[in-house]
Amino acid sequence: MNQPPVALVPRPAASLILVRDTISGMEVFMIRRSEEADFVKGAHVFPGGGVDVADASVELAAYCEGLDDFEASRLLGVERGGLAYWAAAMRECFEEAGMLLAHDERGEYADLNQPQHVEVFAQWRESVRAGRATLADLCREQQLRLAVERLVYYSHWITPPGRARRYDTRFFVAVAPTAQTPSHDNSETVDHVWIQPAEALERHRRRELHMVFPTIKTLESIANFPTAEALMKFARSPREMPLMAPRVSTTREGRKILVPGDYAYAEVGRLDPDGKGAAVGEIIPSAVVRLSDKVRRITAPNPGFMTGPGTNTYLLGAGGDIAVIDPGPAIDAHVEALLAAAGARIRWILVTHTHMDHSPAAALLQAKTGAELVGMPPPPFGNQDQSFRPDRVPTHGERVKLDGCALRVIHAPGHASNQLCYLLEEEKLLFTGDHVMQGSTVVINPPDGDMRVYLDSLRQLQGEDLAWFAPGHGFLMDKPQEVLERLLIHRLMRENKVLKAVRGAGMATPETLLPVVYDDVAPGLHPMASRSLLAHLIKLKAEHKLVEALGKWSIA
Repeated sequence: MNQPPVALVPRPAASLILVRDTISGMEVFMIRRSEEADFVKGAHVFPGGGVDVADASVELAAYCEGLDDFEASRLLGVERGGLAYWAAAMRECFEEAGMLLAHDERGEYADLNQPQHVEVFAQWRESVRAGRATLADLCREQQLRLAVERLVYYSHWITPPGRARRYDTRFFVAVAPTAQTPSHDNSETVDHVWIQPAEALERHRRRELHMVFPTIKTLESIANFPTAEALMKFARSPREMPLMAPRVSTTREGRKILVPGDYAYAEVGRLDPDGKGAAVGEIIPSAVVRLSDKVRRITAPNPGFMTGPGTNTYLLGAGGDIAVIDPGPAIDAHVEALLAAAGARIRWILVTHTHMDHSPAAALLQAKTGAELVGMPPPPFGNQDQSFRPDRVPTHGERVKLDGCALRVIHAPGHASNQLCYLLEEEKLLFTGDHVMQGSTVVINPPDGDMRVYLDSLRQLQGEDLAWFAPGHGFLMDKPQEVLERLLIHRLMRENKVLKAVRGAGMATPETLLPVVYDDVAPGLHPMASRSLLAHLIKLKAEHKLVEALGKWSIA
């Protein structure tokens, strides 16, 4: 009997980014791995490797200066053993590059360039590399202390699943010792270079340097720092340390590597947990994307400023009758794609709201299938699809029974007064329409759009048991509660900017407030931002925080 593959547990590892200042700018130290190396052969990398048992020894910890295991573990977010990562980074740097970040009796970096030290430390380097001695032996015999406080935790990367070797690597950054001359070991490493990050990236683009993805992204992140001091100041500053676990996807142009923050990242992880690279990392109009046993997505060919990659239509059903959520714009090619995927099995057409990119195809699809139209009637405004005539108007909390599953209706007004979300409870998957969008905040456009109501609707969703958002535009979104919290914080921060701008002006018009409140938004987007600004002003007036007189706004 064939056994399922055993997931490969990533090995703990550490890597050290050494930098120095020169007349022409900050440089970073890189070594080139041998073509016979077991991992990333021939690549230019930072010194580093796996964490060994000796790196976690009690004796070695006694030689670590300025950091203990408790604090090191706290910084890395591990229960214990954090100090071993610092030790591994320094040991690997000594073995591979001949640089030892250790203090002498004066508290300064050890001077390995002194003639009497060159041969001594060369022998120690070979002994440590060969396993005949440990870093603790070296510190004891040469009366050195490891300068762990000079290494600053910089980033965290994990090799994607599906690889023959996987590493859970902590990257550290430090200023290189000035009285030490690096050299490759002519075994695992066959060359070395000091190079400016931007030049290394350019040489990689010209295929003169082979580099792996984490190295490229690390160089990109440090390329804009003019000096080593500026980089170290940033590295020491309080900041989020996201886990960088790349995922491989397929696109029309070939393989694409994704990192957290890329729009397709969460969806690719859901569809391809084993990292085989089979999940598609782009939105392709009319393509059928299987999101689960019961859910498929077909995106309309209507990409644009307000629609992103296009409007998503979702098909629900595992083999019997099919429900369609948001049939999309009245584009014949899109309707034909839906019919090709589901055909006469379409029994229900559910609409989240009646903006012109979401519901107009409903009438066309109903004419060809006889399906029941489910949704709320359009409000009497010009940006609404007045052709939508629902056969059934669901109520908040109602469960719409389909073939093999049910959707719970959640009325979530704010973006549109008739906005409905549909919750597939068995998958904790919420079809959000435009209530939550990927890649941008939702435009709240009065009079139908209402900012106060919108924020209340977001808070309402915080009480739901959710695992995924299926938005009207873009890919599946994970961590929905974090998404909701960010949206609420963003809106309230914008509201505070409105209040501050009005207070500073004394009395202001929306036209004078717009470039101040939305100074972080490209001017080309200001026409739509002006609608959300108006929604904020109306909300603040209703809360008696602002007053309006003859089109001018002031603090109440």
